Amino acid sequence: ALSRREQPIFSTRAHVFQIDPATKRNWIPASKHALTVSYFYDATRAVYRIISVGGTKAIINSTITPNMTFTKTSQKFGQWADSRANTVYGLGFASEQHLSQFAEKFQEVKEAARLAREKSQDKTELTNPALSITAHQVLPSPIISSNGPGEDKLFRSQSADVEITTEKERLKKMLSEGSVSEVQWEAEFFSLQDNNNKLVAALHEANANVDQWKKQLTAYQEETETLRQRVAELESQGTHDSSSENNKEELSQTLEELELLIKAKDEEIQMLKSQKCGRWEAEGEREETLQKLQELEARNAELEQRLHLAEQTLADTLAEREKLQNEVTKVAEIMDVKIFELSEVRQGLAKLVES
Repeated sequence: ALSRREQPIFSTRAHVFQIDPATKRNWIPASKHALTVSYFYDATRAVYRIISVGGTKAIINSTITPNMTFTKTSQKFGQWADSRANTVYGLGFASEQHLSQFAEKFQEVKEAARLAREKSQDKTELTNPALSITAHQVLPSPIISSNGPGEDKLFRSQSADVEITTEKERLKKMLSEGSVSEVQWEAEFFSLQDNNNKLVAALHEANANVDQWKKQLTAYQEETETLRQRVAELESQGTHDSSSENNKEELSQTLEELELLIKAKDEEIQMLKSQKCGRWEAEGEREETLQKLQELEARNAELEQRLHLAEQTLADTLAEREKLQNEVTKVAEIMDVKIFELSEVRQGLAKLVES
């Protein structure tokens, strides 16, 4: 358990592994997901530790000593050996930057542990000079102290140094025998598991919207069919309008004939008016000519009225035709928009199916 006097100085997240104690070759994942891995400092005992907790269990509880070395075995994986715990810890990071930060902090903490040990040794020699003199006289070999919590300092003999050296060699051999590729595969496996969980969640969310998309597609299809029927009706009206166009041509031809007839009658009236004074001497002929002139004028007025009606009919026909054409254009534009939306929905469904 963490002591209240210990303070975290650096934290990161990584997949935690431990070397298989049976084979000393394979890595065993400590958890299914990435865990928080932190450096802690105990100011009372001047001890640095790496700690990672999974649930209520301490996955990593490694006291850092000056003899430890953190090794980068790949771009995202690093490891270090802990002789006190008789194991090797491995960490798989999300990026090379996270690995570099952890390695730099390991080097800093290792140096701080070395300084703390030297300071502790100097303090011990000052407070107990007799013991220091005896130790220098009896033990010519370097003094190595264990820094376990709650333990007094022990001075090891030369045989103990040999034993430590042997242990170091065994740990180095164990590290060299560790399969780097297997570590990378396992780290990638857990990373892929996280990605797979995200993809499954996204797929469930997409499937939840499929029914809504299908309903929208059905509505678009029904609306498109309605518009097609409307276009068919307008096309049939356009065919009928072609017959009206034929009638319009006939009316135009009749109008031209009436205009020519009116023109001829006007010329005849003018000719009669110019001749009536010189040629008509008898009253009866004059009255007859006047009567004929009145009839011609009445006929001319009737023809003008017919011409006006024909022009009005022609104008109404042109207006109706233009109105139908505008309606057909509007419906065609609406159909284009709906067809485009329908194609977008189909592409969305196709992409969903492909994913």
